[in-house]
Amino acid sequence: MPEIPAFIAVETGEDGGLPLAIAWSLQDGRIKHTLIQPDDDWLDSETLSLGDYSLEELSSMGVSPLDVIRELESDHFNATLYTAGVFDDEAALSRLFDVYGIDPFVELAPADSLYHDLPAGEWSQARNELFGELGMEPMRPEQEVEVMLHLHRRLNGSEWSEE
Repeated sequence: MPEIPAFIAVETGEDGGLPLAIAWSLQDGRIKHTLIQPDDDWLDSETLSLGDYSLEELSSMGVSPLDVIRELESDHFNATLYTAGVFDDEAALSRLFDVYGIDPFVELAPADSLYHDLPAGEWSQARNELFGELGMEPMRPEQEVEVMLHLHRRLNGSEWSEE
């Protein structure tokens, strides 16, 4: 089976870019995802936006930014991860790493850069159509990563069943 690129997506609050949830794919095509507990320093912001989540939900069901960083490091140290929203995801990841004064150890690249033969904009159009086909929401990071995985399989002619 050909190597699967690593995809990542981060859900943020609208105004402040607060990282709320994160998902990334693994080498075998599985997806890890979790809510993120907000750091106390993030909560001081007047522009705090928690999206569809409550502070209680993020605090009780999320994991600490440090645990997210450790897990990401375990899975993708010094790797390039592909994303549909490079600048938004980079800003959200930087916020996670900045809490601990750590330089990010992953590089983000646009997912459409994997497909050199596709005309400009065609990847985004195919992605949007696939969200509709699968009945998924682009704002949910685990669904974003799943759509990018499906699209990668489709564009490489390697559709396979999930276990």
